[in-house]
This record gives sequence, C-alpha cells and structure tokens, in this order.
Amino acid sequence: MLGILGGTFDPVHFGHLRIALELAQHLELQELRFLPCGRPPHRGAPAAAARDRLNMLRLAVTGQNGFSIDERELRRKGPSYMVDSLQSLREELGSRPLCLLLGSDAFHALDTWHRWEHLIELAHLVVAHRPGVAGAPSTAVASLLERCRVDEVRDLRRRPAGAILMVPVTQLDISGTRIRELVRAGLSPRYLLPESVLEYIWREGLYREKDRNADRDELRDEARKAGHGEGGRASGAGS
Repeated sequence: MLGILGGTFDPVHFGHLRIALELAQHLELQELRFLPCGRPPHRGAPAAAARDRLNMLRLAVTGQNGFSIDERELRRKGPSYMVDSLQSLREELGSRPLCLLLGSDAFHALDTWHRWEHLIELAHLVVAHRPGVAGAPSTAVASLLERCRVDEVRDLRRRPAGAILMVPVTQLDISGTRIRELVRAGLSPRYLLPESVLEYIWREGLYREKDRNADRDELRDEARKAGHGEGGRASGAGS
C-alpha cells in the first residue's frame, strides 16, 4: 500500500514525522509520500517559499527508509486540491491500495474540502487519532464514517479505496505556527524539529519578519507578468 501525507510543511517538524512513522509502521506501508501543498486554497499563503519548504522536507526525510516526497502539487498551477492529486495518483497506481493520511481535525472538517465526497472513491482515509483530544466530525463526515469505517488494516488491502480506519497515535503538541513565532521572536525552536531543518532555517533566514508571505509575493509577481491581478481564494481544500 501507498500512503500520502499532505500539508504545507511550513516548516516540517516532529509532529509530522512522528505521525508519519507510526502510521507507516501500523499500516505496513510499502511507501509513504509527503505531499507538500503548492497553493493552499483553505488558508493564506505559506510563510516560506515552496522551494524552501521542499528543501526542508528533503533534509527531514533523508535516511528514513520508505519515506519519499511527491512534488506534483508544487509543479501544478492553480490551487492545490487534494482530490486532483489523488485522481492523478489513482491513474498511475491502477488498483493498488492508496491511503490518504489525515489528522483528526482535518478529518472532522472534511466536508469543507473541494469535492470532498470523491476522496473516498479514490483512496482509503486513515485518520490519526490522538487519544484524549476532544472534537467531533460534522454531520456529513459522521455519516460517511458510519458507512465506511473498518477496524483492521487488512480491510484496506482488499480494495483500492473506500474505507476509513482510525488509528491512535502519540500526541505531540507541535505546530508550524509556534515554530515560526519562536524564530520571529529570536528564540530557538530546537527539539521541535530536526536539527538539519533548524540549521536550514537559520542559514536561509526563514520566518523572520521580512520573509513573511514569501509565496504570496511570488504569486503577485506571476500575476503581474501574466497581465492580471490576483483572483479570489478558492474555498474548500486538501490538507
């Protein structure tokens, strides 16, 4: 089976990496691909440029067997919708089981994603559940969970898509927002992310006040070259 973990990874940190490792081991994945989002339609532009987020991911996954990076959303123009990425992956994989790995917060609001009802047709949904963390899915997502929930990993291997599996994971309260705040305040985020990623942040001067909204500036430049202004942000989205 192939697992996909999407996100802005702005920056990648141990919260991402620990969940990825636990899910990869629990599911016995042949491969887990990190899918960095190019242009998230559900939030503002990432603070770091796409090339820096990609470089930090490369540093973070180097040496971890079974981890790789899928760059399709960084190469694709327009908003980064997960349904489009899963569709292209499904065309490549044929009937091979595909698992979209989600945090519980993202899963609970899945019905706000673009064409969300098609996700389950393209992949299994594996939800990383942190024991003791409150929250409940929307009515529509709860209905989907009731119809599609399975309890065993082997149920995922029997078909390419269509099942939902809840997996308890270690709770690590780490966020990219907090890491960026620490850097802007001149404080160290050491032990929240890999040392190689931290060294890259210091070396490249990322997340200081002058570097905020780097991707948004890039988009504005592209729009000027194309002769038109920025359009409205699309609603719904992938992780």
